[in-house]
Amino acid sequence: MAKQPKFYVVWHGRETGVFDSWEACKDQTDGFPSPIFKSFSSREAAETAYSSDSTYYIGKRSLANKLPEEKLKQIGTPIGESIAVDGAWNNITGLVEYQGVHLNTGENLFHVGPLEDGTNNIVEFLAIVHALALCKQWHWKIPIYSDSKIALGWIRDKKAKTNHPPSEKNKKLFEMLERAEKWLDNNIYENPLLKWETKAWGENPADFGRK
Repeated sequence: MAKQPKFYVVWHGRETGVFDSWEACKDQTDGFPSPIFKSFSSREAAETAYSSDSTYYIGKRSLANKLPEEKLKQIGTPIGESIAVDGAWNNITGLVEYQGVHLNTGENLFHVGPLEDGTNNIVEFLAIVHALALCKQWHWKIPIYSDSKIALGWIRDKKAKTNHPPSEKNKKLFEMLERAEKWLDNNIYENPLLKWETKAWGENPADFGRK
């Protein structure tokens, strides 16, 4: 399946606007002081975001304000040199997908899907394993953030403990789960697996923006 196009919003950069490639986004943000940008899975979502305040998409003030100042200090800030992963489930079509984003640059490192008949927990799990395998290949030992406690627990146990029934429609998805579990059994990794603190930092940068 062909990789879906990504659209990038630059709120603060050399030029601002909606860009249809990472290269175009990077031209506006790389080396620019405190750039503000984020990727989206459709032009419509990107256009909506560009016409809005960036803090509703990056470091949501409305979420951060729910925590007292002392709690925010305890949590601290996310590590910039890291990967954030997230999955999405369409409750109308049942399609699922996942992606990973480099936190410092906003670059989309991988995107898989849509796949038929899955659950959010399944793709959250697959996203973490995909990031671990990519880091192993590239010799990266950087942290990986996920906002799913369930998926992080499945990684710890090296088993996707889903109750979702396999079927002909989701055969490919369950084959991916089997490969992911085998990878965890056969590989050692040094990447810290960390919980993305949504209430302190806003939405996960890999979020698909469908809330």
